[in-house]
Amino acid sequence: MGYPVNASRGAFRRGIAGASIGALAIGLLLPVGANAREASDGVPPATAIAGEPAPAQQAAPQIDEDVGQDIVVTGFRQSLEKAISLKRESVSAVDAIVAEDIAKFPDQNLAESLQRIPGISIQRDGGEGRAITVRGLGAQFTRVRVNGMETVATSTDGASANRDRAFDFNVFASELFSSLVVHKTAEASLDEGSLGAVVDLNTGNPLGGKRGFSGALSGQASYNDLSDTVGPRVAGLLSWRNDSGTFGASLSAAYSKLDTLELGNNSVRWSQARFDSVNGTPCFYNTDVGAPTIPTTPRPNSGGTYFQNAACDKATLAFHPRIPRYGEIEHRRERLGVTGSIQFAPTDSTKVSIDGLYSRFKEDREEKWAEVLLRSNERSIDVVNPVYDGNNNMISATLNDAWVRTEHYLRKSQTEFYQVGGSWDQDVTDNLRFTLLGGISKSDATIPVETTFVYDDRDAQGYKYDYTNMESPTLTFGTSVTDPSNFQLAEIRDRPSSTVNKFRTAQLRAEWDVTEDFKIKAGGVYRRFSFDTVGFTRDTVVCGNGGKDRVLGTITCSPTSLFGPTAVYGYAATPALSEIVNLGDAGQSAGSTSSWVIPNIDAAAQYTGLYGRTPAVDVSNTRGVVEKVTGGYLQFDAKGELFGLRYALNAGMRYVKTDQTSTGISQSTVNTVLVNTPALVKRSYDDWLPSMNVAVFPLDNVIIRGAIAQVITRPTLGNLTPGGTVDGFNYRVTFGNPLLDPFRATAYDLAVEWYFAPGSIASVAVFKKDVQSFPVPGTNQGTYASTGLPLSIIPPGSPAAVDPERQLWTISQSVNGTGASLKGIELSVQAPFKFLPGFLSNFGAIANATFIRSTAPYTVSGPIVVANTSAGAIGPNVTSTRTGTLFGLSKKAFNGTLYYEDKKFSARGSVSYRGPYVDANSATGNVFEGYASTVNVDASVRYRFTEWLEVSVEGVNLTDEYRYRYTDLDANRNYENNHFGRTILLGARVKM
Repeated sequence: MGYPVNASRGAFRRGIAGASIGALAIGLLLPVGANAREASDGVPPATAIAGEPAPAQQAAPQIDEDVGQDIVVTGFRQSLEKAISLKRESVSAVDAIVAEDIAKFPDQNLAESLQRIPGISIQRDGGEGRAITVRGLGAQFTRVRVNGMETVATSTDGASANRDRAFDFNVFASELFSSLVVHKTAEASLDEGSLGAVVDLNTGNPLGGKRGFSGALSGQASYNDLSDTVGPRVAGLLSWRNDSGTFGASLSAAYSKLDTLELGNNSVRWSQARFDSVNGTPCFYNTDVGAPTIPTTPRPNSGGTYFQNAACDKATLAFHPRIPRYGEIEHRRERLGVTGSIQFAPTDSTKVSIDGLYSRFKEDREEKWAEVLLRSNERSIDVVNPVYDGNNNMISATLNDAWVRTEHYLRKSQTEFYQVGGSWDQDVTDNLRFTLLGGISKSDATIPVETTFVYDDRDAQGYKYDYTNMESPTLTFGTSVTDPSNFQLAEIRDRPSSTVNKFRTAQLRAEWDVTEDFKIKAGGVYRRFSFDTVGFTRDTVVCGNGGKDRVLGTITCSPTSLFGPTAVYGYAATPALSEIVNLGDAGQSAGSTSSWVIPNIDAAAQYTGLYGRTPAVDVSNTRGVVEKVTGGYLQFDAKGELFGLRYALNAGMRYVKTDQTSTGISQSTVNTVLVNTPALVKRSYDDWLPSMNVAVFPLDNVIIRGAIAQVITRPTLGNLTPGGTVDGFNYRVTFGNPLLDPFRATAYDLAVEWYFAPGSIASVAVFKKDVQSFPVPGTNQGTYASTGLPLSIIPPGSPAAVDPERQLWTISQSVNGTGASLKGIELSVQAPFKFLPGFLSNFGAIANATFIRSTAPYTVSGPIVVANTSAGAIGPNVTSTRTGTLFGLSKKAFNGTLYYEDKKFSARGSVSYRGPYVDANSATGNVFEGYASTVNVDASVRYRFTEWLEVSVEGVNLTDEYRYRYTDLDANRNYENNHFGRTILLGARVKM
């Protein structure tokens, strides 16, 4: 093979980013021999560029589309060969998936398509891929560009909304894109901002299509066996190009709708606390009996002084589940996407393109739980027959005077994304060309409804939990939880919010072919990114007159309380306000309670007038960041021979200046009036980012690649907020730090690739990242008063809203840390089995594995080791520095696909393994939390009846894999264990 050559004019303008709209049509259809485009002007074909991003769309290695013969795409195998060719012709480390690849995998969205690439793992929410990690670095370290322009798409899927830099790939259907390109090493001409990778999502271009009209249509019915529902999934494409090839337009659309269930259990972490009594031994006594070491009169339920004894101390220092529960979560998702493109090329030297993309992702998430609220209520609970394990867990017990609670939660959310961009490609001379690129994008994620209604029974007897099997605990209620008369409507929450991300981009990129073997690239860039999130709250507690209520009964009713002092601790539940939940297969063990009553949201909202209440500003979740980036780059591309060894390289420098403005809300009291004052912090910093990529060719079928670069990722958005955020349920305060430095690192990469047969590759890549600047949380403990924050920002309805000084608070603020390190190896092999006889030659396989090691220092708040203190409060937690992996990093990941394809029939099976990983710092004395390993199995079978009709059967998550989440890395305490069911898709693809 020859080393990469210079691009022709056509190749410069077009790349895999614009790989034929006809190829996308075929990707939507079937693996048949078909023209991706027709000959237009007799220009001979050109070889792909050596790792040059397409100026208009900044994709990876490129294909000249001004070729003088038809490009024939004949199916999945051909798409794999095209991806290999693109990788082979690049100087930098690049992996790609083209349209055939995307459309033929049984993928629900782009994240699930990307996991087929070596080094990429995904994180799922609701059984569907949402975010990616690349070579162990989480979603916040990956930059994503759509048609060459950086953007952020934010969804509200999952347990919480995304209010960070992470890109939510579930916003888009995979059918909308002609290629996905992953840049694993940096170039001066490649946008900065990634420690992990730059991912290009590219739609097609109509000038690459055939003359006249062409179109494609596919339809599927999606069935989920856990929810027992069927939903539609359709995609279509229409393209037109004039005979002269000077004007073209295309339109594509995809729509899907499906309801799925998530069934399982959740502990909402584990914690330590002091109980009312243990096995009949009181833990609290009256304070009027003299020295507490001589107790005489027990003080049940509230008040008094804690008396240390063996039974109470052991229960106090052991960890117990905070909110043990089983429940169901229903996901009702609807996804619509539309892309459009207009291209005009009046001469061979000029091309103008306008591209648009619109996507709407809607999800209603509804949760129904039956639980016991130990959290912050342990003081009134009597523990009987506790059992402890070797990890200091109270893994089973019977609880009396327990707070039994049932919850009904509903969140309605919608993300609308749009992008409009334009490019002008101009050849000034045969050796000089430029591209002017600009556009805007917006992602608007709104949550108009995030409502919770709560039923409480605060003196329930005989509740039993048993976590001997952490994955499948036994949770049994001793009193009826299906009878509304046992409950009162005690707590109401509604937290509407909105998160908007906007990008404005302008770039000028120029190339000068100094000689055939030497090229100079230069350019300038301007980007303006804005992040704004606004939160509101209608949270309220139901104020009572005492009665059974041991917490809320002593407070004075306020404007945020309902019903007034005539209520006990809530309003009596009635059948008219209620509905019954019958839990399906949640993996519950025998003896667990599987039916319970919950508030009916519509009836309860109407009765309480919830949505008519004026919402208050949620200060903790109202903030913004604006970043203006200006800069430029200079890069040199060269190729030749040195001591008889062929090489190709690019080397250069990128300079960027970042002007950052962070805003939040500061609260203060002026003349007894609470005043919200905008807080604003400005700063700027600049970075010089050198990079070099080298490819050498010791043999025609062997490439050795090396790369080194300085790279950055800007700080996490949530950490840049002035002021503090308050978690009144976990007694945590987190202060922002607008002066955080970016993550800065030196990245090294070395790879050997062996192209041992047509369409085949075996490769080994080793990589290392030395992170010099790594923000870490600094943690200490103190009273709420010590934070200086007003009481008004504590969420209403949380335990801290009633008694902010009940326990010490964990107070955190991110600070500039000392750094971290990461190193790993990627192994990959891909081959069609053409060497086998007969029909066996139609088989082929793809397999890759990634192994990573990482270290990073974290300040953690560990277990309480003293049951009592002179101040009478439990704690504090013990703070220490702990070395762990980077968050979101799996040390091992594997992907494998076995496929078969002939002229009529094709089949594939894929297995993806992701090893366990730590996801975040935990709370309530637990050290780290994360996820266990997962194995996902997908498959598809297709049969082509004619050249224009194909039918298919596809399966996603065929083993119905459970997702197990733990809290505390050492003790492996259950956080949640859920499953999502199998999804089967029946469909047909038609070419028109």
